[in-house]
Amino acid sequence: MSTPVDDPLDPLQRERSHLASSRAALRAMREDVESLDITDVTANWVNAAVLAHQIDERIKALADLSDTPLFFGRLDYLHAPGVEKAEGARGERFYIGRRHVHDAEGDPMVIDWRAPVSQPFYRASKKNPSDIALRRRFGYTGGDLTAYEDEHLSDPGEAARTSKLLQQEIERPRVGPMRDIVATIQPEQDEIVRSGLGGTVCVQGGPGTGKTAVGLHRVAYLLYAHRERLARTGTLVIGPNKSFLHYIEQVLPALGELTVRQATVDDLVAHVEVRGTDEAAAAVIKGDARMAEVLRRAIHSHVTMPTEPVVVVRGSRRWRVPAYELEETVRELLARDIRYGAAREALPQRIAHAVLVQMERSGEAPDDRVQDAVARNSAVKAAVKAIWPPVDPAKLVLRLLTEADFLAEHARGLLDEDEQKTILWAKPVRSVKSAKWSAADAVLVDEAADLVTRTPSLGHVVLDEAQDLSPMQYRAVGRRCTTGSATVLGDLAQGTTPWATRSWDEALAHLGKSDGVIEELTAGFRVPTDVITYASRLLPHIAPGLTPVESIRENPGFFEVRGVSDPAEVVAACEELLRNEGSVGLIAADARVPALSQALAAQGIGCLAPGEETTEQTRLTLVPASLAKGLEYDYVVLDEPQAVVDGEPDERTGLRRLYVALTRAVSGLIVAHGAPLPDQLR
Repeated sequence: MSTPVDDPLDPLQRERSHLASSRAALRAMREDVESLDITDVTANWVNAAVLAHQIDERIKALADLSDTPLFFGRLDYLHAPGVEKAEGARGERFYIGRRHVHDAEGDPMVIDWRAPVSQPFYRASKKNPSDIALRRRFGYTGGDLTAYEDEHLSDPGEAARTSKLLQQEIERPRVGPMRDIVATIQPEQDEIVRSGLGGTVCVQGGPGTGKTAVGLHRVAYLLYAHRERLARTGTLVIGPNKSFLHYIEQVLPALGELTVRQATVDDLVAHVEVRGTDEAAAAVIKGDARMAEVLRRAIHSHVTMPTEPVVVVRGSRRWRVPAYELEETVRELLARDIRYGAAREALPQRIAHAVLVQMERSGEAPDDRVQDAVARNSAVKAAVKAIWPPVDPAKLVLRLLTEADFLAEHARGLLDEDEQKTILWAKPVRSVKSAKWSAADAVLVDEAADLVTRTPSLGHVVLDEAQDLSPMQYRAVGRRCTTGSATVLGDLAQGTTPWATRSWDEALAHLGKSDGVIEELTAGFRVPTDVITYASRLLPHIAPGLTPVESIRENPGFFEVRGVSDPAEVVAACEELLRNEGSVGLIAADARVPALSQALAAQGIGCLAPGEETTEQTRLTLVPASLAKGLEYDYVVLDEPQAVVDGEPDERTGLRRLYVALTRAVSGLIVAHGAPLPDQLR
């Protein structure tokens, strides 16, 4: 932070000098932490280990990434922020960057983009300058500052214009994992990013609208604004698959955030080993929210009303709790609808309390130690085991899926006979370990486990590509943030599972966040105009009523529909695009991937699998259509659209898969086909 002064004759050199000074200051901050001696400041080895870990994390957070700009903008205020405007008062200059940097005296040289004083960098405009005299954007090549661009927001004589540097940064070719968008966040995105921790936000965003980046940057913002609270409660990012998580994993560390866990839904519910698969019809029923009630009934069916009294012997005295009193206690616990396991733990204490009441009536004065001793009495333990036996969640689900009578008893009025037959396993299973559990079965086990013992809640959860989750999967995620909030990200048009989300209101209800706010992003920053216009032909068939994405790219990009006769011509299209700078994705129906892999090898062209990091030497990724969601490439060759459609169980799902594949390109797309194109595209 400094008071604005007139730039010297070479303003670019002045800014480069500030960058060099800021990098030196960041190195000094890191060296200060590295030099800390904690030998005599902790009481024991546990505290020492915790403090050492915290210091290590701080050192990592202060890393200076040489190819990442330390700051990307500058704000010159007309007046000091937060100070009442006064005649003759002079504002201050702030450099906006990915993290806070201060000099040896503690004065800030770079302000964190999440700080309140940085907000006008994203939201100020000619109509609402927010007391900003000048907004400067910087252009970089690698880590070197090479250009700048000024907007005089408070000058009525200067017309508003589109930032060339902003457009260049948005359209810049990429090699490697996803980058942060901290330098290019738009006003409508910034509003979502800075929304409060207490509320859940659902973002509907078409391809290229930046919804994933918005969700990740919201996590970074919340960690900045509520660090102490989230340090206690934790944060989690949930993605659709490992390839996607690998693609996004560098975004938060680049912003200095190292503590956010990443997982898939399958990771969360991994109580059993998944070795089997379901037919689509069975998976849809198992993922239906009605299964939650089936499980609840099945678990509580283990509770048996007592018919015999409990007799507790202590010394020479016998204390008798009659069956009717035990039944009243059991019915009261059932009526409270608390977790099965919690009620089971409460029952012996309730019985012990009834015994203590009798002791007090007889003139004794028992204390809490006596009550605990009675609760551990063998007669009480035996009664609890008979009335409220322990339940193993996996064994319970296994019984529902293998015993027709047990399923029918607890699914009565919820699932019809055909639905019950659909989810029943054809062959008996000897044990939980030998069972070939499916992914949908694992979610049922997780639901049952939560009915027995409450799932710990996190402070904030980000759920990306949410449109593909079943109601039961939403419930599994919701259990992880019952006392926290969520950011839900998705696109209804890209739902490619048989149980894909039909509406965000419904999804939020299953998540347990019915009061969540739904926001829609429709400005396309990453997909060229011609590409998104072509892909949007599918929208009336896959998501009627959904607002099409409108590309705001000045560069129209490259787009071509090309007839081919064999895989060699598809390979030739890839070679053509590899002559450009940036990454190339060859997306094809899963069944066609082996043949294309052979064709690439025959031409000596190396390729990567989704999730593997591209390099300057290997920039081509061969992507099965089923794994394309959420990924982006500078250029894409889409092989045989009709095969992508035919690879799905129904036409609507196939067209949605095709919509995903068509919208992965940032700069150019070649649609290569030998068979006729789907009618919806012609």
